[in-house]
Amino acid sequence: MHTKEETIAVLKQFDIGNKFSFLPVLPKASVLIPLFVKNGQLQTLMTLRSKELRTSAGEVCFPGGKRDPSDRDDVDTALREAEEEIGLPPDEVQVVCRLFPIINKSGLLVTPVVGFIDESFCPCPNPAEVSAVFSVPLDFFTSQKDHHGTHGVAGMMVPLHSFYFVDPTSGSQYHIWGLTAMLAILVAALALKKKPEFDVGFDSEDPSTFFQQILHRRISKL
Repeated sequence: MHTKEETIAVLKQFDIGNKFSFLPVLPKASVLIPLFVKNGQLQTLMTLRSKELRTSAGEVCFPGGKRDPSDRDDVDTALREAEEEIGLPPDEVQVVCRLFPIINKSGLLVTPVVGFIDESFCPCPNPAEVSAVFSVPLDFFTSQKDHHGTHGVAGMMVPLHSFYFVDPTSGSQYHIWGLTAMLAILVAALALKKKPEFDVGFDSEDPSTFFQQILHRRISKL
């Protein structure tokens, strides 16, 4: 049994605050990792991107996108994008923390923003951007059962993670991989205080040092 209050207290310990204000100016993006408790189980909401999009078409992602000039900060970006993509009002998100930023394959500095939403939230996906919205139990991302990991991928310091999830509500199967899978594993390990059953490439109890090393290495190559 996982309560919202306990999870919030745990995740707040990993809030980055202004630790990364020293980073050089890079194009920024944010994703919202929406959590909620249903039947005593922590779950997260994920989206399937429209096949009509120019980038990452048809891929599973968390709601999010590039920083807009009108956005005040990373949290603002994540909340705005979530409202545009799935109709989630910003005032219905209890923001818990910002986690370590990661430079993605496109060179964007992506900041994960974790927040709680009400379990009764009914998504209203924007068909121009999102073709499906579904929820996944967080402990799914700590189990070996549906996990596939590839080691030694060129330029990767960690295994490339991949999951196949079948939504019990619709019967649809979703392939969750890459940065999205990594973020899901990270949040699951932290929120559940549970070490994944597979090699993640970082200390699941204190991953901050590892992610800082990745950032420094990527930035030094820019």
